[in-house]
Amino acid sequence: MTKHPFIFSSGFWLGEGKISLSMVDEQLSFFTRWNIPAMSSKGRIDSLQEIQISGLQDMMQNQFSIYDISEKGFNIELENQTLGKIVGKGLINEKLIGWEFRLGELGFEGFEFYEATGDPNTYLMHAEYATTDDFRTIIHGKIWQVEENEK
Repeated sequence: MTKHPFIFSSGFWLGEGKISLSMVDEQLSFFTRWNIPAMSSKGRIDSLQEIQISGLQDMMQNQFSIYDISEKGFNIELENQTLGKIVGKGLINEKLIGWEFRLGELGFEGFEFYEATGDPNTYLMHAEYATTDDFRTIIHGKIWQVEENEK
């Protein structure tokens, strides 16, 4: 189906980078961990992303469900404590995997993409999210696949 190991192959991914929040003047470091299981018999991939932002005590958790996967795209569902459950659209090409959410009724929109680096176990990532109350988040970083004993 797709040649990308991230999201579409089971495994563990770690990441790090910088996050800018509109309510904070400085950039903050973040660390992330993805646990991606094998695709279910129903064609769904239900992965867990954990994010730790320097200076914040609580670890954030996002549950991503990917389904209706084709060569060029997929549907994606994001669920977390802040937003509840939202649905977006994903795209796939030879260079990147990405998705976007546009939820006018919630006042939330944004996108996230993971760009292949040439090393199949490493991706550069960029994300931007915004709410109608002018709260913006911009994220730059990278992720890499690790063996189960390294997580």
